[in-house]
Amino acid sequence: MTWRTGTLFAALSLAAAPAAAAEALVAVATNFAGAMAELEAAFERDSPHRIRVSTGATGTLYAQATHGAPYDILMAADRTRPERLEAVGLAVPGSRRTYAVGRLVLWSAEPERVAGDGVDTLRAADFRRLAIANPELAPYGSAAREVLRALGLYDALRDRIVMGENIGQAHAMVATGSAELGLVALSQLTAGGPASAGSRWTVPETLHAPVRQDLVLLRRGAGNAAARAFLAFLDTPDARRILVAAGYRVPSAPSAAQCTEAR
Repeated sequence: MTWRTGTLFAALSLAAAPAAAAEALVAVATNFAGAMAELEAAFERDSPHRIRVSTGATGTLYAQATHGAPYDILMAADRTRPERLEAVGLAVPGSRRTYAVGRLVLWSAEPERVAGDGVDTLRAADFRRLAIANPELAPYGSAAREVLRALGLYDALRDRIVMGENIGQAHAMVATGSAELGLVALSQLTAGGPASAGSRWTVPETLHAPVRQDLVLLRRGAGNAAARAFLAFLDTPDARRILVAAGYRVPSAPSAAQCTEAR
């Protein structure tokens, strides 16, 4: 084989080879952990790329991202933090979008404790502890506080409120019996099993601002093929079905302008 023939053969072999697999690190709000596990499995089933996930309160993940954490994508439980990342130049322009809208639920692990209208359950105050996520760190905690204020119950129940750093900790307090009631995410109660049994009341969205959950592609992930592929996957029917089954309302499909990759 001549040098030229060998060089041509090598070039053709490289051109025919599949694209190298990449890996993306995705920061995910705690409420979305269950749905994310399903999305990750579905994505990796048909893709050469891989996803690694780090979960936590949105405020904590945001702080980590601003201090150099190696995240490629941030999937928050609010709109504010992705907007801030965009404003300070840490996100790829035009990449921010709403990927899900969450629902808040008053939940008890006890089957009969929440009966009918959960407002009556809260007003009766027949409980020692009401678990919520920290409103300063977790959007679901902020929504919970907003609900209690809208009902005129926040001050009356203040001494009974116990806070977790994130919505996962608030849910755990109720699941273990440390709190009789909790304002948690509907998505935490859709998997079945002991962690979702009991009684619940879905809070009307008229009592709080929509829990719009935005994602953003961070500057670090701009050239990451796995990050780009995962964002595209989120727009597929399979991904949207997973989100709906997990208890989220899914926004309408993004427009062509929103789907255009930022340059």
